[in-house]
Amino acid sequence: MSPAAMGGPALFIGTDTDYVALLRPRLDPADPEVREAADQAGVSPEEFAGPGNVWALMWEQGSGEGGGFELPGLRDAEAEDFTDRLLAELSFETGPFVVGAGEVLHLQAYPAGDGCRFSAVVTPPEGEELPPVTLDIPAVDAAALRADLEDFRRSLA
Repeated sequence: MSPAAMGGPALFIGTDTDYVALLRPRLDPADPEVREAADQAGVSPEEFAGPGNVWALMWEQGSGEGGGFELPGLRDAEAEDFTDRLLAELSFETGPFVVGAGEVLHLQAYPAGDGCRFSAVVTPPEGEELPPVTLDIPAVDAAALRADLEDFRRSLA
């Protein structure tokens, strides 16, 4: 989908090739790509786009392997709480830390110069046919990550 076809809050932690992402995609039923995909699926564009209120967790490893799943029970307040806790810990005042997003995501963060690196454990919810995955996310700039986290919080409002 083109960026014009999808909106909604999205938080990517990592690099272009190694990341975890928490997002709530919103598709525009009027977008030509959405209409085409809906036609191929045999449903209306509105049905294909859905309500835009279901969160998803996605990941990718440098090898090009990745995956994702929906988090239908996740609320915006929980996504904001995760963001707040991650922001609070990014100073590394007490050293490396772990921040979780329920049972599906645990990030262990380590200082790395002016940035931080992460080990992410993704555990798909019951019913998903994906195995748990551990990702090593290379160092990212801490100031840029803080800015992304603040932007994400604003997008939830």
